[in-house]
Amino acid sequence: MSQENQTMVTEFYFSDFPQFGKGSLLFFIPLLLIYVFIIVGNFTIFFAVQLDAHLHNPMYSFISFFSFLEMWYTTVTIPKMLSNLASKEKTISFIGCLLQMYFFHSLGVTEGLVLTVMAIDRYIAICHPLRYATIMTSRLCIQLSAGSSIFGFLMLLPKIVWISTLPFCGPNQIHQLFCDFEPVLRLACTDTSMILIEDVIHAISILTSVCIITLSYLRIIVVILRIPSGKSRQKAFSTCAAHITIFFLFFGSVTLMYLRFSVTFPPLLDKAIALMFAVLAPLFNPIIYSLRNKDMKDAIKKILCSWGFTGGPKVKNPPCNAKDTGSIPGPGRSHMPWSN
Repeated sequence: MSQENQTMVTEFYFSDFPQFGKGSLLFFIPLLLIYVFIIVGNFTIFFAVQLDAHLHNPMYSFISFFSFLEMWYTTVTIPKMLSNLASKEKTISFIGCLLQMYFFHSLGVTEGLVLTVMAIDRYIAICHPLRYATIMTSRLCIQLSAGSSIFGFLMLLPKIVWISTLPFCGPNQIHQLFCDFEPVLRLACTDTSMILIEDVIHAISILTSVCIITLSYLRIIVVILRIPSGKSRQKAFSTCAAHITIFFLFFGSVTLMYLRFSVTFPPLLDKAIALMFAVLAPLFNPIIYSLRNKDMKDAIKKILCSWGFTGGPKVKNPPCNAKDTGSIPGPGRSHMPWSN
């Protein structure tokens, strides 16, 4: 194949967005509101954990890191989606497409590893509470977070480098909401079957994470059911329920999107799954971790109070300068890590 044909395609066109002015505004406004909520919600969770000393423990450190990743994970795709809805030119450069795929999937892999680490953390906290403080040290938490990031960003690098060497000389229409491996590889003017090896490695890593998380929470549930105190048992279930919900949202959409192998979905369903994976799953993260967690709500309230956004006589919660006894561990709580 000639060099001219190999370098013919320099940009891709997203063909599945509505034409500018023909219903695009109906999609633009909800997507913009969702994106703002994701950024503000995860930003608030991240700083609530950093600023509240009562949340300086492994569980909330991982939640904070996960929220930090979610902000960048959605920023890789949603702003470009908004741009495509608001403009007549719905294109992306070849380099831009490669970068979008790389960061989107690298951040996604990192998030999956962080969820796996969070499951292990809860397993140690509930199943081995007396050893929890000596095992889950601050140093180990930093190492696990850093290791997840390094592995996540190195794992996809060979695949992206290989795709960058492929010739794209034919159609340049991407039938998806963002640059993704399958729709982009369909446009390559050469055999792409070698990518199967990388896909198998990716699938094995996903299935390994799913197995570790599933086994961890099965063991956790067994231990929780043996807790004699109903209040402690309810607290443990409540804490783990948030993690399990995020697990199902994240890995459920990942499974439908990337572990279906030869199964093909109708185009509309395919885009709905992509939307759930890239937009809806991150939307529920700040909701689940803030609205269902008392300590997190107290920390967020303190931040909002300090910024002057809340307060007043009608608020049932104590004022900002009142002594907060609800989130301060009392005697014996250090022996129940699930109460965090």
